[in-house]
Amino acid sequence: MPYIDIIKDKARSDRKTIVLPETTDKRTLIAASHIMAEGIANIILIGNEEKIMDGAGWLEVELDGATIIDPDLTDKLDGYVELLYETRKSKGMTPEKAREVLTKDYLTFGVMMVKANDADGMVAGACHATADTLRPALQILKTAPGVKLVSGFFLMDVPDCEFGDGGTFLFADCGLNQDPTAEELAAIADSSAKSFKQLVGSKPIIAMLSHSTKGSAKHPLVDKVVEATAIAHEKYPHLTLDGELQTDAALVPQVAKSKAPGSEVAGKANVLIFPNLDCGNIGYKLVQRLAKAEAYGPMLQGIAKPVNDLSRGCSWQDIVGVVALTAVQAQLA
Repeated sequence: MPYIDIIKDKARSDRKTIVLPETTDKRTLIAASHIMAEGIANIILIGNEEKIMDGAGWLEVELDGATIIDPDLTDKLDGYVELLYETRKSKGMTPEKAREVLTKDYLTFGVMMVKANDADGMVAGACHATADTLRPALQILKTAPGVKLVSGFFLMDVPDCEFGDGGTFLFADCGLNQDPTAEELAAIADSSAKSFKQLVGSKPIIAMLSHSTKGSAKHPLVDKVVEATAIAHEKYPHLTLDGELQTDAALVPQVAKSKAPGSEVAGKANVLIFPNLDCGNIGYKLVQRLAKAEAYGPMLQGIAKPVNDLSRGCSWQDIVGVVALTAVQAQLA
């Protein structure tokens, strides 16, 4: 069974409510229709009801069962205004500004619904930059207890692949932190291990990737990964983690035997930690496009409640998948 079908089954077992604020994008409306038809999640759409239903009619999709909330008309607006004001008043927020933001910025309104426990999670990013999705989530929901930083990951499902967990991998960070320090890379590895265990269910086996394997190259970029590996071993000793490893050494058992003999990770990795955002973003897109992998994300890890980003190049099928993953995250939050 494809990985995403397993996730959909988990989502159906305890149906959660997910906000989709980007209702002017046709992919959102098509995805919402399929999500409800498959019973994956309850859906809240934010916007003008007449415009949303007109769009659904033009697309010939069924939105019966979706809850549509117009920020200008809902009786919950006053409560959200007060909650946003109280949350952000130390940063200069006023009640007047809070009302303006909530009626004009649907992403902030969606995050506020999650904050107020009127929804379990939010998915956005089909027509917004990652910063636009992340900013209100961090400002309003903040980071989860004990988390040092928020990071982004993709769950990759590679067809006909003998590596990883039956072809399933977690790639991080592919969407958020541009040039993480060694300490930040170690923290990303820890968060990624938790996400992999939560969403895949298997033991995370973590490779700290580099263009070098076990000292085969000398460079400050290699030094950062070596240091990150040492920090991870010290701070997160429970992790099955090794580095620095080239990608082939991390994945291919025959290569691992010659490049990293004795490593408990080499040749077995299912969680790949990239040294910077260039590598991560390029890597996931190569696997997605050339290996025809399903790429779900960028998922966000480290926020107090589930809010997840989408690639602006996503399909409606991608939105369905990320909503299913967000619902499972919400079950375990």
